[in-house]
Amino acid sequence: MPPCDFKPEKYKGMSASKIMQIRKEKLTPSLVTYYKDPLVVHQGHMQWLFDINGRRFLDLFGGIVTVSVGHCHPVVTAAAEKQMKKLWHTTSIYVYPSIHEYAEKLMSKFSGNLKVCFFANSGSEANDLAMLLARVHTGNFDLISLRNAYHGVSPYTMGITAHSTWLQPVPTRLGCVQTMNPDVYRGPWGGSRCRDSVVQTTRDCDCSEGECKACNNYVDQLEDVLNHSVPQKIAGFIAEPIQGVGGSVQYPKNYLKKAYELVRERGGVCIADEVQTGFARPGSHFWGFEASGVTPDIVTMAKGIGNGYPLSAVVTTPEIAASLTKAIHFNTFGGNPVACAIGSAVLDVIDQENMMQRADELGTFLLKELAKLRDEFEIVGDVRGKGLMIGVEFVKSKSSKTPLPLPDVNKIWEDCKNMGVLIGKGGFYGNVFRIKPPMCITKADVVFTINVLRRALENYG
Repeated sequence: MPPCDFKPEKYKGMSASKIMQIRKEKLTPSLVTYYKDPLVVHQGHMQWLFDINGRRFLDLFGGIVTVSVGHCHPVVTAAAEKQMKKLWHTTSIYVYPSIHEYAEKLMSKFSGNLKVCFFANSGSEANDLAMLLARVHTGNFDLISLRNAYHGVSPYTMGITAHSTWLQPVPTRLGCVQTMNPDVYRGPWGGSRCRDSVVQTTRDCDCSEGECKACNNYVDQLEDVLNHSVPQKIAGFIAEPIQGVGGSVQYPKNYLKKAYELVRERGGVCIADEVQTGFARPGSHFWGFEASGVTPDIVTMAKGIGNGYPLSAVVTTPEIAASLTKAIHFNTFGGNPVACAIGSAVLDVIDQENMMQRADELGTFLLKELAKLRDEFEIVGDVRGKGLMIGVEFVKSKSSKTPLPLPDVNKIWEDCKNMGVLIGKGGFYGNVFRIKPPMCITKADVVFTINVLRRALENYG
């Protein structure tokens, strides 16, 4: 394991058994717990987490893609402490400097007509608001999302989340329909030149130069939905530039560009869900939609925006923003002084520490090394991603693409944890490792990760 000079404080709290008893008896039973022997986290420092026994782990999941610049990053921590000593909270009905300073700094990361922001507290809230904006602005109701998409589990956003694992049996889908997910690995179309990644699928590709047959076929599916499943005019279309919970799925190049064209022809607005892909994680660009060559009408963001502090935002055009003045819209905690101070510090760290370049260089290196594991091990079916948003899909065999059973996936996953590496899981079948670390990781961390994964795959046999 790469060295770390940081020494965690000695833990003096309740025992692990007492913690797990309280968790079982007093917290919601729907709460998922990672690992057979749950990790009881005591302290974090940059890319590292320490358990109550002082053991160190390399965090490659970043609190579900939330810790963007590092656990307890000193610059962000200092900004939070400074603001908390001055003013914790007042609502935005009053005028205070931090929300205006942060809004100006955040909007400098956008170009064109994306000029107005709303602040909230979570990704679900942001997507909820984006849905409302689309419907109020267009005067239309129907929204289209992709199958396998995850956009939140509030009653409103559950309508655009298309992943049965997360759906409750309640009426949430009125005015929400899904189109085929343009997955070039597991979907019916796709090949070895289709996606914007240094690692492609191993499927044969018969696309000619500059034209992607898979893209055209998936766009045809969207057009079919527009023709048969919704009215002549729609409210909008929402998609993550790279699907997060769905397993780091990348679409064919130009898919979003052509999808946006169809949606706008029907009067709809285009929403980019940047909750997981935003804030330099793609490496090549600050936002995932930029890497896709599109300009959305509405952008939602959360998670990495606050490095773990509850904060989210919706950015849109002045015209769309003005639509919400038909009634009062307000968020008590959205854009509170502490959140804005933290968000501002996160932007500073990303710029000052060249984290976009780091995500690009280390992500490219990691993807190429993971591709070597794919070529070596039969159960590694696909490696995909961009920057430090990476997925590794496990299968029974490369030819069948049958998802590796969850107990087998968990065996590899648990082995990685026991060797000191924490990795997320996702995909519809739970067979995709989600690697989305804090962007402060080093090349030594990446090499360690590859060595651990290799050993875990060898142990699996």
